[in-house]
Amino acid sequence: MQKPNASLLLFVTTLAAVILANTPWGEAYYRLLDFPINFRFGDFVFFAHHGEPMSLLAFVNDALMAIFFFVVGLEIKEEILVGELSSFRKALLPVIAACGGMIVPVLVYFAICHQHPESNGAAIPMATDIAFALAVLGLFGKRVPLSLKIFLTALAIVDDIGGIIVIALFYSSHIALPPLLISVVLLAGLYLGGRLNINNVLFYYVGGFIVWLLFLESGIHPSIAGVMVAFTVPARPKIKLDEFAGEMRENLSLLDFSQVKHSRRSSVLSPGQVLLLSNIHRISSNTVSPLQRIVHRLNPMVSYFILPLFAFVNAGVRFEGFEPSALLGIPLAVFLGLFVGKTVGIFLFVYVSVKTGLVSVSQGLTKKGMFGVSMLGGIGFTVSLFIANLSFASLPEIGPVLLNEAKLGIFAGSLVSGLCGYQYLKRVLPPEEKSEE
Repeated sequence: MQKPNASLLLFVTTLAAVILANTPWGEAYYRLLDFPINFRFGDFVFFAHHGEPMSLLAFVNDALMAIFFFVVGLEIKEEILVGELSSFRKALLPVIAACGGMIVPVLVYFAICHQHPESNGAAIPMATDIAFALAVLGLFGKRVPLSLKIFLTALAIVDDIGGIIVIALFYSSHIALPPLLISVVLLAGLYLGGRLNINNVLFYYVGGFIVWLLFLESGIHPSIAGVMVAFTVPARPKIKLDEFAGEMRENLSLLDFSQVKHSRRSSVLSPGQVLLLSNIHRISSNTVSPLQRIVHRLNPMVSYFILPLFAFVNAGVRFEGFEPSALLGIPLAVFLGLFVGKTVGIFLFVYVSVKTGLVSVSQGLTKKGMFGVSMLGGIGFTVSLFIANLSFASLPEIGPVLLNEAKLGIFAGSLVSGLCGYQYLKRVLPPEEKSEE
């Protein structure tokens, strides 16, 4: 999960991209996006589309974002196993809310842009950016009930699942069966490795990279490879915590501190102590599951490098040459899909399901709080930009123009949703209790 300062970095890189795109350095910015990533071993090009090196833009969107979706997949798996999606009763409310938050925005978009090629972008307002949404909610500190934070997190995760399914079904090109079948065999091998308690994370990194390469060749969008590999990573550690405590006590009792040789510049352990400490390191490593170890290692890279870089290369919307009539097309459809569609969809589906007795809500989930969180669901940004690229970037001639319009709608919809959600929650959330001195 991203920390608030990571969200701030994401905002800063977005602002930098927008400013650069609208200055005399704009041409240099767009030339940078076309810079080839030519990493090869002999005749083999590691990051290539049809044998040609990827541009920087394609490398970020198709390679680095696969790592982002890999981490998302790991977090989804964790939620399904032990989190808010681990039982039907827990999952029902966020699933219903997310369905409303996906269906209604698509309908709103289609009501405005129902003709091809503009209709390609119908999935753009489906997404909720969990980082920005939780960052806004976090501004209220202890005024926000824990149940409201948990609901928003679970909603965004279900939303991610919906986005992944849409990408897999509607944004893949012509399917090449041989590499796809090989990747299925490899995924089965990774899954079997997890069942056999292979805890070495390098096994999943290398296997995942090969699956990604095969997905790239197969025509399935490579970001899906990240999610598929994530579901093969075991969430069960080799050593349980109670066993770990016993083994640690046993090993620590064998350490003889008197055998340590000290000098002014060094401290030398005996071979037996080195062996014991190596054993302690192995035991502690095997007490954390591969899933949690990978999330712990990759989260900082995703939050502080991949997502800011993604924002920088994708957020460069150009304001020059916009016709007022164009604003009534894709920009309006995306804006209303995010701000109106998300708010109405999430809140309406939850309200009806509660009124009909289909679900029950905890005490902290008030109608006013739920409406405010529904507004925050309209902060699309990261995944919305990702889907916008898939929708329009490859269209000949008119694609860049439509993508630019979609970016404007994403920025406007996300910004207004965030500001309105903040102002509304500021009024309706209970004041923070002051501690007695």
